[in-house]
Amino acid sequence: MYFDSFTEFLRMGDHGLYVWVAYGSTLVVLLGAFFITRSMSRSVEENIRWAILARQAEQVAGIAAKQGRSNES
Repeated sequence: MYFDSFTEFLRMGDHGLYVWVAYGSTLVVLLGAFFITRSMSRSVEENIRWAILARQAEQVAGIAAKQGRSNES
């Protein structure tokens, strides 16, 4: 479609309101999905880091406990 001016482009033959609302709402949904997904991904990564650290701490505590028992013998 050919438009003579930028204003006609924005109006899109009196359908501009619907077209631009559709583009805007699509953009909002896509940006929302992106930011929610990124936030959830970071949260999962953080939970994994904490689980790894907790497991390492349990292993260190278990080794220390075994060494303590062997020193008592």
